[in-house]
Amino acid sequence: MTYVLVVVVLTLAFPWGGAALAGRLADRLPPRWACWTLVGAAVLLAGGTLSALIGLFHVPFLASLERLPLNHVLKLWPAAVPLACAAGAVMLTQLVLLARRWTRHRSLLGAAWLSVGAGTGDGDVLVVPGTDVDAFALPGYRGRQGRVVVTSGMMRSLKPGEREVLLAHERAHLAGRHHLLSAVTDLVAVVHPAIRRLREALAFHLERWADEEAAAAVGDRRLAAAAIARAALAGSARGRVAGYPLLSATRGPVPRRVEALLLPEPVPPRGGVRRVGVAALAASVVAAAVAALAVAFGLHEYVEFAARRLICG
Repeated sequence: MTYVLVVVVLTLAFPWGGAALAGRLADRLPPRWACWTLVGAAVLLAGGTLSALIGLFHVPFLASLERLPLNHVLKLWPAAVPLACAAGAVMLTQLVLLARRWTRHRSLLGAAWLSVGAGTGDGDVLVVPGTDVDAFALPGYRGRQGRVVVTSGMMRSLKPGEREVLLAHERAHLAGRHHLLSAVTDLVAVVHPAIRRLREALAFHLERWADEEAAAAVGDRRLAAAAIARAALAGSARGRVAGYPLLSATRGPVPRRVEALLLPEPVPPRGGVRRVGVAALAASVVAAAVAALAVAFGLHEYVEFAARRLICG
């Protein structure tokens, strides 16, 4: 069973290296590609981790199918039951954290809709009165369509062209359903701590994705950069409306976003970069699948070996 433990340990350690690889790859890709790479990597790494935990948890169950006494299992592999209990405890903790995080997402979204109740609508834009300076994309909730929420303070802080950039940025979040990508990565981050770094990277690249969409909508990258910078500066000087914590033009490392907008528009990957990206994602899929199969095969062989020992003994 030594090699099974080695495979399990490697499977649980793999997300650290996989997350680092996905983060570096995302920095070399255009924002849209970067976001999908990070979300895909997060889901695959979480799946590989769960496969190892489920495999460990099922050792006593597999033994019972072969009608092996528990004390015999412990003689052959003393750590079987403790590891199965530990795996079960970890998965139970993950389930509790997942439920809590999902509830938090829903409660924050509900609170955000309540906080903008005094706003006045104009198409897909909801203007909230007051001196606060803020703007964010508010996803749909309980049958209500998603809206772009902008405070009157933010509207006064920007020039007409900059307002167009801001609205285009938030509309890009809603049109691309960026909140779903963010939510998926945030939820699977409870499976393994290494996935949290992907969540942070994804928040940046989602804003970059919306920045690029806004720049394309207004046809002026310098205007888009100026609008993002001005909105961030104005928002940092005052409070903010209690809203959904993601998908806002004033979030993330704004200087990096502004610098990127002052550069030429990123192009989809070609040739070597595309091959590297596909190879990296394929490697993640293969690694997760091989780890799951190795754990399953090893546990099956262990049960068969234990059964033969019991019969021969």
